[in-house]
Amino acid sequence: MSEFKEFVMRGNVLDLAVGVIIGGAFNSIVTSLCNDIIMPGVAWIVANASGMDLVNPETNQVEFSRALQSLNVGPINFGNFIGSVISFLILALIIFLFVKGINKLMNARKKPAEEAAPTTKKCPFCKTEIDLEATRCPNCTSVLEMAEEALKE
Repeated sequence: MSEFKEFVMRGNVLDLAVGVIIGGAFNSIVTSLCNDIIMPGVAWIVANASGMDLVNPETNQVEFSRALQSLNVGPINFGNFIGSVISFLILALIIFLFVKGINKLMNARKKPAEEAAPTTKKCPFCKTEIDLEATRCPNCTSVLEMAEEALKE
């Protein structure tokens, strides 16, 4: 079970899941755009190009609805399209908040590394790093205990 948790919590698995969910939600926007906005316009263009009689004999006016009925396409539905966009934005916000929470949880689980005690010090004369317990600098051969006392005074 712990291996499964580790697998699921890996970044690339979470990214893939988010991509699939967002892709599915975006599919509804594209479908709505085609069915509710583009296809009614195409139906009207096809009806005009084919010479279909779109004129109502009673009013002597061109009726867009006759073309839509004859080609089995509904009217332009901006409301459906806007609803799809709003649904997508709400889903994207929820996914964003979910991923943000998961990232915060993962960062909280990581323990900060404890700082290791220093094992070296700098020679006050030549400024090279030497062992912490050294009493003489191997580079400049100065006595370090005397130097530390002189620096304190």
